[in-house]
Amino acid sequence: MTESIQPALNAIQERFGARAQTFRGETTLHLTPGRLVAAAQALRDEFGFGRLVDITAVDYWPQEKPRFHVVVQLYNMTSHQYLRLRAALDGNAASLPTLTGLYPNANWYEREVWDMFGIRFEGHPDPRRIIMPADWQGHPLRKDYPLGYEEVQFTFNFDEILKRKPHPKE
Repeated sequence: MTESIQPALNAIQERFGARAQTFRGETTLHLTPGRLVAAAQALRDEFGFGRLVDITAVDYWPQEKPRFHVVVQLYNMTSHQYLRLRAALDGNAASLPTLTGLYPNANWYEREVWDMFGIRFEGHPDPRRIIMPADWQGHPLRKDYPLGYEEVQFTFNFDEILKRKPHPKE
């Protein structure tokens, strides 16, 4: 039913210096950020990975090198196989080249990653926030983003919380 993914893995490893990792039947290719677009184009044009399924990110804060990993999930509709691409990014001003030229649906995924993690996609056609309001400060899925939670109220701290809680003016 499915053909082997091995020729694609071998080609991307040889041409782009990717490192392959397979865990529980799922394959990930680790690439440098500058080679991500070229590898995705080769996978699309030569090996049939014509569908971009998802782009997301992971924050490893307080670690700075690498702080983020951007994860791109591709799908081959002929062989029914998934392949994950992963690029590590350093620091707070992380950026990658956009994939919108290869996969038009990358537009909204990249906007979401920008909005939630603050990772910029160079050359993106519409780099606006997509989830949070335009004037929002910060990126909520970063691990250093302040949580801003409210303390849980119990009988022993009821009066203390009530003093700090905002009330409408009478």
